[in-house]
Amino acid sequence: MNRPVEFGIDQLLRDKIDIIEGKRIGLVTNHTGITSSLCSTVDVLHCHPKIRLTSLFGPEHGIRGDVQDGSSIGSFTDSRTGVPVYSLYGEHYRPTPDMLRDIDALVFDIQDVGARFYTYIATMNRCMKAAAELDLGFIVLDRPNPINGLTVEGNLLRENYQSFVGERPIPIRYGMTMGELATMFNEWFGINCELSVIRAEGWRRDMWYDDTGLPWVAPSPNMPTLQTATVYPGTCLIEGINVSEGRGTTRPFEMIGAPWIDGFRLCDRMVKWGLPGVAFRTIRFKPMFGKYAKEVCGGVQLHVYDRNSYRTVLTGLTLIKAIMDLFRDKMEFRRGKTDKDYSFDLLAGTDEIRKGLVENRDPEEIAKDWEGDLKEFLSNRKRYLLYP
Repeated sequence: MNRPVEFGIDQLLRDKIDIIEGKRIGLVTNHTGITSSLCSTVDVLHCHPKIRLTSLFGPEHGIRGDVQDGSSIGSFTDSRTGVPVYSLYGEHYRPTPDMLRDIDALVFDIQDVGARFYTYIATMNRCMKAAAELDLGFIVLDRPNPINGLTVEGNLLRENYQSFVGERPIPIRYGMTMGELATMFNEWFGINCELSVIRAEGWRRDMWYDDTGLPWVAPSPNMPTLQTATVYPGTCLIEGINVSEGRGTTRPFEMIGAPWIDGFRLCDRMVKWGLPGVAFRTIRFKPMFGKYAKEVCGGVQLHVYDRNSYRTVLTGLTLIKAIMDLFRDKMEFRRGKTDKDYSFDLLAGTDEIRKGLVENRDPEEIAKDWEGDLKEFLSNRKRYLLYP
Protein backbone atom coordinates (compact mmCIF):
# COMPACT_ATOMS: atom_id res chain seq x y z
CA MET A 1 0.00 0.00 0.00
CA ASN A 2 1.28 3.44 -0.91
CA ARG A 3 1.31 5.57 2.26
CA PRO A 4 3.09 8.84 3.13
CA VAL A 5 4.50 7.31 6.33
CA GLU A 6 6.02 3.91 7.06
CA PHE A 7 6.78 2.30 10.41
CA GLY A 8 10.25 1.48 11.67
CA ILE A 9 9.59 -2.22 11.08
CA ASP A 10 9.13 -1.48 7.36
CA GLN A 11 12.49 0.27 7.23
CA LEU A 12 14.14 -2.57 9.13
CA LEU A 13 12.90 -5.21 6.70
CA ARG A 14 13.80 -3.22 3.60
CA ASP A 15 17.10 -1.50 4.41
CA LYS A 16 18.33 -2.23 7.95
CA ILE A 17 18.12 -6.00 8.41
CA ASP A 18 21.89 -6.21 8.87
CA ILE A 19 21.46 -4.69 12.35
CA ILE A 20 19.95 -7.94 13.65
CA GLU A 21 21.06 -10.42 10.98
CA GLY A 22 22.29 -13.66 12.56
CA LYS A 23 21.53 -12.47 16.09
CA ARG A 24 19.29 -14.06 18.69
CA ILE A 25 16.43 -11.61 19.09
CA GLY A 26 14.00 -10.96 21.92
CA LEU A 27 10.99 -8.95 20.74
CA VAL A 28 9.06 -6.64 23.07
CA THR A 29 5.76 -6.07 21.32
CA ASN A 30 2.00 -6.48 21.25
CA HIS A 31 -0.81 -6.40 18.69
CA THR A 32 0.21 -2.87 17.59
CA GLY A 33 3.52 -4.21 16.30
CA ILE A 34 2.58 -4.44 12.62
CA THR A 35 4.00 -3.46 9.27
CA SER A 36 2.24 -0.77 7.24
CA SER A 37 0.57 -3.60 5.29
CA LEU A 38 -0.85 -5.05 8.55
CA CYS A 39 1.51 -8.02 8.96
CA SER A 40 2.46 -8.83 12.56
CA THR A 41 6.02 -7.94 13.55
CA VAL A 42 6.10 -11.25 15.44
CA ASP A 43 5.26 -13.20 12.30
CA VAL A 44 7.57 -11.38 9.88
CA LEU A 45 10.57 -11.66 12.20
CA HIS A 46 9.80 -15.29 13.05
CA CYS A 47 9.60 -16.22 9.36
CA HIS A 48 12.61 -14.17 8.22
CA PRO A 49 15.49 -16.45 7.12
CA LYS A 50 18.18 -14.12 8.49
CA ILE A 51 16.68 -13.63 11.99
CA ARG A 52 16.55 -15.92 15.03
CA LEU A 53 13.52 -14.91 17.11
CA THR A 54 14.11 -16.66 20.44
CA SER A 55 11.63 -14.99 22.80
CA LEU A 56 8.73 -12.57 23.06
CA PHE A 57 7.91 -10.06 25.80
CA GLY A 58 4.43 -8.65 26.37
CA PRO A 59 3.50 -5.36 28.17
CA GLU A 60 0.28 -4.40 29.96
CA HIS A 61 -2.80 -5.68 28.06
CA GLY A 62 -0.81 -8.69 26.81
CA ILE A 63 1.06 -9.48 23.65
CA ARG A 64 -2.22 -9.76 21.73
CA GLY A 65 -3.85 -6.71 23.41
CA ASP A 66 -6.84 -8.57 24.82
CA VAL A 67 -6.36 -7.96 28.56
CA GLN A 68 -8.03 -5.09 30.44
CA ASP A 69 -6.03 -2.43 32.30
CA GLY A 70 -4.34 -3.38 35.55
CA SER A 71 -4.81 -7.15 35.06
CA SER A 72 -1.80 -9.32 35.87
CA ILE A 73 -0.59 -11.48 32.98
CA GLY A 74 1.29 -14.78 33.06
CA SER A 75 3.93 -16.19 30.73
CA PHE A 76 3.19 -18.85 28.11
CA THR A 77 4.21 -20.22 24.70
CA ASP A 78 2.88 -18.46 21.61
CA SER A 79 0.67 -20.97 19.80
CA ARG A 80 1.40 -19.52 16.36
CA THR A 81 5.20 -19.44 16.47
CA GLY A 82 6.09 -21.76 19.35
CA VAL A 83 8.23 -18.97 20.84
CA PRO A 84 8.11 -18.45 24.64
CA VAL A 85 6.27 -15.31 25.76
CA TYR A 86 7.38 -13.61 28.97
CA SER A 87 4.96 -11.26 30.67
CA LEU A 88 6.28 -7.85 31.74
CA TYR A 89 3.07 -7.02 33.58
CA GLY A 90 2.58 -9.49 36.38
CA GLU A 91 5.22 -11.18 38.51
CA HIS A 92 7.91 -9.26 36.59
CA TYR A 93 7.88 -5.73 35.14
CA ARG A 94 11.25 -6.03 33.42
CA PRO A 95 13.12 -8.94 31.83
CA THR A 96 15.17 -10.99 34.26
CA PRO A 97 18.69 -12.19 33.40
CA ASP A 98 17.27 -15.70 33.03
CA MET A 99 14.76 -14.48 30.42
CA LEU A 100 17.60 -12.82 28.49
CA ARG A 101 20.13 -15.64 28.60
CA ASP A 102 19.57 -16.69 24.95
CA ILE A 103 19.37 -13.14 23.51
CA ASP A 104 21.89 -10.90 21.76
CA ALA A 105 19.56 -7.92 21.30
CA LEU A 106 16.11 -6.70 22.39
CA VAL A 107 13.83 -5.22 19.71
CA PHE A 108 11.00 -2.92 20.86
CA ASP A 109 7.97 -2.37 18.61
CA ILE A 110 4.89 -0.96 20.36
CA GLN A 111 2.58 1.94 19.45
CA ASP A 112 2.41 4.66 22.10
CA VAL A 113 -0.34 7.30 22.52
CA GLY A 114 1.72 10.33 23.61
CA ALA A 115 0.88 10.46 27.34
CA ARG A 116 3.32 9.97 30.23
CA PHE A 117 1.13 7.59 32.21
CA TYR A 118 0.68 5.09 29.37
CA THR A 119 2.61 2.12 30.76
CA TYR A 120 4.36 1.11 27.53
CA ILE A 121 6.86 3.89 28.27
CA ALA A 122 7.78 2.33 31.62
CA THR A 123 8.12 -1.07 29.94
CA MET A 124 10.55 0.37 27.40
CA ASN A 125 12.50 2.20 30.11
CA ARG A 126 12.93 -0.96 32.19
CA CYS A 127 13.82 -3.11 29.18
CA MET A 128 16.53 -0.60 28.25
CA LYS A 129 17.95 -0.85 31.77
CA ALA A 130 17.98 -4.65 31.59
CA ALA A 131 19.71 -4.53 28.21
CA ALA A 132 22.35 -2.11 29.51
CA GLU A 133 23.17 -4.30 32.50
CA LEU A 134 23.87 -7.31 30.25
CA ASP A 135 25.51 -5.38 27.37
CA LEU A 136 22.72 -6.32 24.96
CA GLY A 137 21.72 -4.23 21.98
CA PHE A 138 18.39 -2.40 22.20
CA ILE A 139 16.60 -1.51 18.96
CA VAL A 140 13.48 0.64 18.80
CA LEU A 141 11.33 0.25 15.68
CA ASP A 142 9.79 3.70 15.80
CA ARG A 143 6.19 4.75 15.20
CA PRO A 144 4.45 8.14 14.98
CA ASN A 145 3.24 9.99 18.03
CA PRO A 146 -0.49 9.84 17.19
CA ILE A 147 -1.34 13.23 18.74
CA ASN A 148 1.53 15.05 16.93
CA GLY A 149 5.09 15.84 17.95
CA LEU A 150 4.74 19.60 18.45
CA THR A 151 2.31 20.10 21.32
CA VAL A 152 3.77 19.73 24.81
CA GLU A 153 1.61 20.24 27.90
CA GLY A 154 1.49 19.49 31.60
CA ASN A 155 3.83 19.37 34.56
CA LEU A 156 7.04 17.39 34.83
CA LEU A 157 6.95 14.34 37.08
CA ARG A 158 8.59 14.85 40.48
CA GLU A 159 11.16 12.32 41.72
CA ASN A 160 9.13 11.21 44.76
CA TYR A 161 6.21 10.22 42.51
CA GLN A 162 7.92 7.75 40.20
CA SER A 163 5.80 4.70 39.43
CA PHE A 164 4.85 2.45 36.54
CA VAL A 165 2.52 5.23 35.32
CA GLY A 166 5.40 7.68 35.35
CA GLU A 167 9.11 6.91 35.74
CA ARG A 168 10.88 9.84 34.11
CA PRO A 169 10.64 13.64 34.62
CA ILE A 170 8.79 14.39 31.40
CA PRO A 171 5.51 16.31 30.88
CA ILE A 172 2.14 14.57 30.73
CA ARG A 173 2.02 15.29 26.98
CA TYR A 174 5.61 15.27 25.75
CA GLY A 175 5.29 15.49 21.95
CA MET A 176 7.90 12.82 21.13
CA THR A 177 8.00 9.36 19.56
CA MET A 178 9.08 6.27 21.47
CA GLY A 179 12.38 6.33 19.58
CA GLU A 180 12.99 9.91 20.63
CA LEU A 181 12.08 9.09 24.23
CA ALA A 182 14.46 6.14 24.16
CA THR A 183 17.26 8.41 22.95
CA MET A 184 16.50 10.89 25.74
CA PHE A 185 16.30 8.18 28.41
CA ASN A 186 19.54 6.65 27.22
CA GLU A 187 21.58 9.86 27.10
CA TRP A 188 20.01 12.46 29.40
CA PHE A 189 18.94 10.01 32.11
CA GLY A 190 22.05 7.85 31.80
CA ILE A 191 20.82 4.35 30.92
CA ASN A 192 23.70 4.02 28.42
CA CYS A 193 22.57 0.90 26.59
CA GLU A 194 23.68 0.09 23.04
CA LEU A 195 20.70 1.86 21.41
CA SER A 196 19.60 1.97 17.78
CA VAL A 197 16.42 3.68 16.54
CA ILE A 198 14.92 2.74 13.18
CA ARG A 199 12.85 5.78 12.21
CA ALA A 200 9.30 5.99 10.92
CA GLU A 201 9.94 7.17 7.37
CA GLY A 202 8.00 10.23 6.21
CA TRP A 203 6.62 11.32 9.58
CA ARG A 204 6.71 15.03 10.47
CA ARG A 205 6.14 16.59 13.86
CA ASP A 206 2.95 18.38 12.80
CA MET A 207 1.26 15.13 11.74
CA TRP A 208 -1.62 13.59 13.66
CA TYR A 209 -2.14 9.88 13.13
CA ASP A 210 -4.85 10.34 10.53
CA ASP A 211 -2.40 12.37 8.44
CA THR A 212 -0.10 9.36 8.05
CA GLY A 213 -2.32 7.13 5.91
CA LEU A 214 -1.59 4.30 8.34
CA PRO A 215 -4.28 2.08 9.86
CA TRP A 216 -5.32 2.82 13.45
CA VAL A 217 -4.92 -0.24 15.65
CA ALA A 218 -6.26 0.38 19.17
CA PRO A 219 -3.13 0.41 21.40
CA SER A 220 -5.17 -0.93 24.32
CA PRO A 221 -8.78 -2.04 24.90
CA ASN A 222 -9.87 1.43 26.04
CA MET A 223 -8.09 3.39 23.29
CA PRO A 224 -10.40 2.64 20.34
CA THR A 225 -9.90 5.80 18.27
CA LEU A 226 -7.60 8.75 17.64
CA GLN A 227 -10.26 10.93 19.31
CA THR A 228 -9.75 8.87 22.47
CA ALA A 229 -5.99 9.46 22.34
CA THR A 230 -6.60 13.19 21.80
CA VAL A 231 -8.49 13.63 25.09
CA TYR A 232 -6.68 10.92 27.08
CA PRO A 233 -3.72 12.99 28.45
CA GLY A 234 -6.26 15.17 30.26
CA THR A 235 -9.21 12.97 31.11
CA CYS A 236 -7.08 10.06 32.29
CA LEU A 237 -6.63 12.19 35.42
CA ILE A 238 -10.31 11.40 36.15
CA GLU A 239 -9.06 7.90 37.07
CA GLY A 240 -7.73 9.51 40.25
CA ILE A 241 -11.16 10.60 41.52
CA ASN A 242 -14.42 8.76 42.24
CA VAL A 243 -15.89 9.63 38.84
CA SER A 244 -16.16 7.35 35.82
CA GLU A 245 -13.72 8.15 33.03
CA GLY A 246 -15.95 6.23 30.63
CA ARG A 247 -14.31 2.83 30.84
CA GLY A 248 -16.92 0.21 30.06
CA THR A 249 -18.53 2.40 27.37
CA THR A 250 -17.88 2.80 23.66
CA ARG A 251 -16.38 6.26 24.37
CA PRO A 252 -13.81 5.84 27.15
CA PHE A 253 -12.16 9.07 28.32
CA GLU A 254 -14.67 11.09 26.26
CA MET A 255 -17.61 10.37 28.62
CA ILE A 256 -17.18 11.62 32.17
CA GLY A 257 -19.77 11.15 34.91
CA ALA A 258 -21.14 9.53 38.07
CA PRO A 259 -24.60 8.58 39.42
CA TRP A 260 -24.55 11.66 41.67
CA ILE A 261 -23.59 14.15 38.96
CA ASP A 262 -26.22 16.43 37.41
CA GLY A 263 -24.99 16.51 33.82
CA PHE A 264 -26.88 19.69 32.97
CA ARG A 265 -25.20 21.65 35.75
CA LEU A 266 -21.75 20.26 34.88
CA CYS A 267 -22.22 20.98 31.19
CA ASP A 268 -23.32 24.56 31.89
CA ARG A 269 -20.25 25.12 34.06
CA MET A 270 -17.87 23.71 31.44
CA VAL A 271 -19.42 25.76 28.62
CA LYS A 272 -19.05 28.95 30.67
CA TRP A 273 -15.35 28.20 31.19
CA GLY A 274 -14.79 28.76 27.47
CA LEU A 275 -11.97 26.26 26.97
CA PRO A 276 -10.39 26.32 23.48
CA GLY A 277 -11.11 23.69 20.85
CA VAL A 278 -13.67 21.65 22.77
CA ALA A 279 -17.45 21.57 23.25
CA PHE A 280 -19.46 19.72 25.91
CA ARG A 281 -22.74 17.84 25.72
CA THR A 282 -24.94 16.62 28.57
CA ILE A 283 -25.18 12.82 28.62
CA ARG A 284 -26.34 9.84 30.66
CA PHE A 285 -24.49 6.55 30.29
CA LYS A 286 -24.21 3.13 31.92
CA PRO A 287 -20.69 1.59 32.08
CA MET A 288 -20.65 -2.17 31.60
CA PHE A 289 -17.54 -2.49 33.80
CA GLY A 290 -15.21 -0.27 35.80
CA LYS A 291 -16.45 2.46 38.12
CA TYR A 292 -20.23 2.44 38.63
CA ALA A 293 -20.64 -0.66 36.48
CA LYS A 294 -24.25 -1.03 35.28
CA GLU A 295 -25.29 2.17 37.09
CA VAL A 296 -26.71 5.14 35.24
CA CYS A 297 -24.29 8.06 35.36
CA GLY A 298 -24.95 11.70 34.61
CA GLY A 299 -22.18 13.76 33.10
CA VAL A 300 -20.73 15.25 29.94
CA GLN A 301 -19.16 14.10 26.71
CA LEU A 302 -16.20 15.99 25.26
CA HIS A 303 -16.30 16.89 21.55
CA VAL A 304 -12.97 18.22 20.27
CA TYR A 305 -13.59 20.40 17.21
CA ASP A 306 -10.16 22.07 16.93
CA ARG A 307 -7.50 19.64 18.09
CA ASN A 308 -4.60 22.02 17.46
CA SER A 309 -5.92 24.64 19.89
CA TYR A 310 -7.32 22.09 22.36
CA ARG A 311 -5.46 21.98 25.70
CA THR A 312 -6.04 18.47 26.94
CA VAL A 313 -4.39 18.65 30.37
CA LEU A 314 -6.01 21.98 31.21
CA THR A 315 -9.39 20.55 30.15
CA GLY A 316 -8.96 17.53 32.43
CA LEU A 317 -8.08 19.71 35.41
CA THR A 318 -10.97 22.07 34.69
CA LEU A 319 -13.41 19.15 34.63
CA ILE A 320 -12.19 18.04 38.04
CA LYS A 321 -12.42 21.59 39.38
CA ALA A 322 -15.98 21.97 38.08
CA ILE A 323 -17.03 18.66 39.67
CA MET A 324 -15.44 19.74 42.95
CA ASP A 325 -17.23 23.08 42.87
CA LEU A 326 -20.63 21.62 42.08
CA PHE A 327 -20.57 18.33 44.01
CA ARG A 328 -18.04 18.92 46.78
CA ASP A 329 -19.91 16.68 49.25
CA LYS A 330 -19.66 13.73 46.83
CA MET A 331 -16.36 14.01 44.97
CA GLU A 332 -13.26 12.41 46.47
CA PHE A 333 -9.68 11.83 45.43
CA ARG A 334 -9.06 8.08 45.37
CA ARG A 335 -6.63 6.64 47.87
CA GLY A 336 -3.53 4.71 46.84
CA LYS A 337 -1.91 1.81 48.68
CA THR A 338 -2.11 3.61 52.05
CA ASP A 339 -4.43 6.19 53.57
CA LYS A 340 -1.72 8.80 53.06
CA ASP A 341 -1.32 8.14 49.33
CA TYR A 342 -3.50 9.31 46.46
CA SER A 343 -3.63 7.53 43.10
CA PHE A 344 -4.29 10.94 41.52
CA ASP A 345 -0.83 12.09 42.62
CA LEU A 346 0.85 9.18 40.80
CA LEU A 347 -0.98 10.10 37.59
CA ALA A 348 -0.22 13.79 38.04
CA GLY A 349 3.37 13.08 39.04
CA THR A 350 3.12 15.41 42.03
CA ASP A 351 0.85 16.25 44.96
CA GLU A 352 0.95 19.97 44.10
CA ILE A 353 -1.90 19.80 41.56
CA ARG A 354 -4.28 18.00 43.93
CA LYS A 355 -3.44 20.41 46.72
CA GLY A 356 -3.98 23.36 44.39
CA LEU A 357 -7.43 22.09 43.44
CA VAL A 358 -8.34 21.51 47.09
CA GLU A 359 -7.20 25.07 47.85
CA ASN A 360 -9.63 26.29 45.18
CA ARG A 361 -6.93 27.51 42.78
CA ASP A 362 -7.98 28.15 39.19
CA PRO A 363 -6.71 25.49 36.73
CA GLU A 364 -5.15 28.20 34.55
CA GLU A 365 -3.22 29.41 37.59
CA ILE A 366 -2.06 25.86 38.36
CA ALA A 367 -0.93 25.45 34.74
CA LYS A 368 1.26 28.55 35.05
CA ASP A 369 3.24 26.78 37.80
CA TRP A 370 4.79 24.37 35.31
CA GLU A 371 5.65 26.87 32.56
CA GLY A 372 9.26 27.24 33.74
CA ASP A 373 9.83 23.49 33.87
CA LEU A 374 8.25 23.09 30.44
CA LYS A 375 10.52 25.73 28.96
CA GLU A 376 13.58 23.94 30.31
CA PHE A 377 12.28 20.58 29.08
CA LEU A 378 11.67 21.93 25.58
CA SER A 379 15.20 23.29 25.47
CA ASN A 380 16.71 19.99 26.59
CA ARG A 381 14.63 17.76 24.32
CA LYS A 382 15.80 19.50 21.13
CA ARG A 383 18.92 17.37 20.94
CA TYR A 384 16.88 14.15 20.97
CA LEU A 385 14.37 14.97 18.21
CA LEU A 386 14.73 12.75 15.14
CA TYR A 387 12.05 14.21 12.87
CA PRO A 388 11.50 17.58 11.18
